[in-house]
Order: sequence, then C-alpha cells, then structure tokens
Amino acid sequence: ISKKEIDMMKDGVGIINCARGGAVNEKDLLEALNSGKVAFAGLDVFEDEPTPNQELLAHPNVSISPHIGGSTIDCQERIGNELADKVIQYFNELTPVES
Repeated sequence: ISKKEIDMMKDGVGIINCARGGAVNEKDLLEALNSGKVAFAGLDVFEDEPTPNQELLAHPNVSISPHIGGSTIDCQERIGNELADKVIQYFNELTPVES
C-alpha cells in the first residue's frame, strides 16, 4: 500500500498491517498520518526490522505491538516438522556415489 492506494481511500481511514513488513510503504503512511488522510495505524511489522522508523513508532496515532504469530507452540512445531521433512527429502534425493 503506497501513496497511490492511500489517495484512493476515504479520509480518516485506519490502516492495520500485521502481515509483512513492506506491505505498507512507511514513508507514505507517515505522510498520510501527518496530513490526517489516515487517522490511525496499527502495526506489528515494519520495513526495516529490527530498526524500524522511529518517527513512525513515536507517532501519536500509531499503535504498535510485537509480531509474535510465529512464536506460538503450534507454529514452532509446524516449522520443526517442515524443516525435518526437507532434510529427509534432501537425503532421500541423494544418489549414491560410485567408487
């Protein structure tokens, strides 16, 4: 979401990004917050993690929270299983070396 998309939105809109850093152009978002085009933003991901834009973090109309979706027990288990499957697949695809 950049200036182009923000300009098409109603005045006073709220933007929430809890998907991926970079899905919202932070420079354009900050400009829209300062002009009042965007009334508020809720963010838990940023373009330049782990050093996000300090002006955006300190903006009075921005609410931030930690992005911890991948830290749940279920998610960590899925990640572990996927990694194990990839290691097993890798070794199963190796062809024996002839001597």
